[in-house]
Amino acid sequence: MLDIKFIRENAELVKKAAADKRIDCDVDRLIEVDKRRREIQQQLETYRSKANEDGQRVGLMRNPKSAWYKKAIESGRDPEQIKAQANALQTELSQIKPAMKALEDEEKPTLDEFDRLMLTVPQPPDPEAPVGKDETENIELRRVGQIRAFDFDFKDHVTLGEELGIIDIPRGVKLAGTRNYLLKGDGALLHQAVLRLAQEMMIERGYAPVVVPVLVREEVMYGTGYFPVGREQTYLCERDRLSLVGTAEVPLTALHMDEILVESELPRKYCALSTCFRREAGAAGKDTTGLYRIHLFDKVEQVVICRNDKEESKRFHDEILKNGEDVLQALELPYRVVNVCTGDLGVGQVLKYDLETWMPSRNSYGETHSASRFYEFQARRLKLRYRDGTKKLRFCHTLNNTVIASPRILISLIELHQNPDGTITIPRALRKYMGGRERIEKQ
Repeated sequence: MLDIKFIRENAELVKKAAADKRIDCDVDRLIEVDKRRREIQQQLETYRSKANEDGQRVGLMRNPKSAWYKKAIESGRDPEQIKAQANALQTELSQIKPAMKALEDEEKPTLDEFDRLMLTVPQPPDPEAPVGKDETENIELRRVGQIRAFDFDFKDHVTLGEELGIIDIPRGVKLAGTRNYLLKGDGALLHQAVLRLAQEMMIERGYAPVVVPVLVREEVMYGTGYFPVGREQTYLCERDRLSLVGTAEVPLTALHMDEILVESELPRKYCALSTCFRREAGAAGKDTTGLYRIHLFDKVEQVVICRNDKEESKRFHDEILKNGEDVLQALELPYRVVNVCTGDLGVGQVLKYDLETWMPSRNSYGETHSASRFYEFQARRLKLRYRDGTKKLRFCHTLNNTVIASPRILISLIELHQNPDGTITIPRALRKYMGGRERIEKQ
């Protein structure tokens, strides 16, 4: 969320941000509602102050035992004059009350509209973010690793997985509907090995592991920026006003909501392994084959909460991006880094780098990681603050990135490490989690 003062003073910048991010946001209406909101609050404050002050005066005028009344009589005031003055003030008060009631009746819908509009306001992107309409206009920054040239007819991950008995999509669909799957035997072990490798790498780098709830209150979804814009992508438990998270970013970032942290204890670096849920609303007919676009997956996520310092945020952005790259390199997978264009940025993201890993069956790179920085956008919504050296309260900055998400990464692992005899070579970094074996073979 942006500061309303910033929006007032930079309306054209915010309008451009909404246009560049392709987010529906009526900035003019927000400013109009904000103006009326402040007028109502100021008038109500005036009325309430007057009502309180005049009410006390009427009470004193009508109480012969009050010090004010006794002093007025001693100074020569006539009791009837005092009574008349009290009645006049009472008449004024009775005329104020309907006006106050009308303003109070107007205040709630005005505040509700103000809050609703504020939640639609996007964070202006960093100047480094390329302007573009969608993911097709993301800018490639670099490629790492060699794309394998097969000297035999390679098989896609579904075919190979079914032949080896490690992937079962039909039974997943039978149990839970489309975009579901089962991983069995070595498929389940490979999935778990990838996650264990990623989590252990993060712990070694000083990121504190956290086991987080995957069902969270709606306030947490609003606070991290996933509501209202991403509500359609979320599985809702309406009866309990809870939501299944699509990423551990949500509970990790909100871990210290409504708290004031100690500056000397920043940055806070966390990682979490959790199950993630996404409805994939609007994805009908898109990526329907295999493990690419599914409803449920597991992910190791990394989150950094740091001081309100843009240069510090940029340094941590580079750090969390490198963490994701190092995992891909450990898995011996070729990938590329792209700078995400404005039309593909979320409402709160300032800048985002995607890591896209090569997937032979798609004959292209597929997104496997997203490294984002938000500055104080999420922290402002979450009331996540710290007190700086001058004792001033400041909003934190937040950042996050995927460490690894599976089973999507298994597409690349299975396809790129397959052998002509239908086996899969296990990358060296994963063998300690797979009983020291070098290959996955049909059991």
